[in-house]
Amino acid sequence: MPTSVVPSSPDRRREAGFTLVELMVVLAVMGLLAGVAVWRWPAGNSRVRADAVALSSRVAAARDQAIISGRPLALEIDAAGYRFVQRGEEGWEPVAEPSLRERRWSRGVRPTGAATASARLGFDSVGLPDRALDLTLAGDSASAVVEIAADGEVVVK
Repeated sequence: MPTSVVPSSPDRRREAGFTLVELMVVLAVMGLLAGVAVWRWPAGNSRVRADAVALSSRVAAARDQAIISGRPLALEIDAAGYRFVQRGEEGWEPVAEPSLRERRWSRGVRPTGAATASARLGFDSVGLPDRALDLTLAGDSASAVVEIAADGEVVVK
């Protein structure tokens, strides 16, 4: 019984489906669109995390400032933001250092727990806080905790 391959006609090839080049072009376009969508997608925790990291960096800088200046320094936290104050001749005054000036929380970020009313954390002249503090920052769908340990170590979780 003889068998033979039936030659494909030009019409039959057109009905067979997509070529590899066409599939690769479609995949490349879909990849670009997905990349743009992810890039523009707002991260729910980006503001919360950014505020937490900024606060932790400034707390570490304030602790160093207390050591360098040899004067007590305090962090004051409220629902609107936070500020650093230093013991001066006329009592507690805002810290002159530009990186430690008063900051507001980003839009949608708020402290939760005890810090919603107000909280104050002092650093003595050797950089040790007067107590440990865990500050939770919350946003629409995310939260971050800034932990200030009794030895002055600052960690964001």
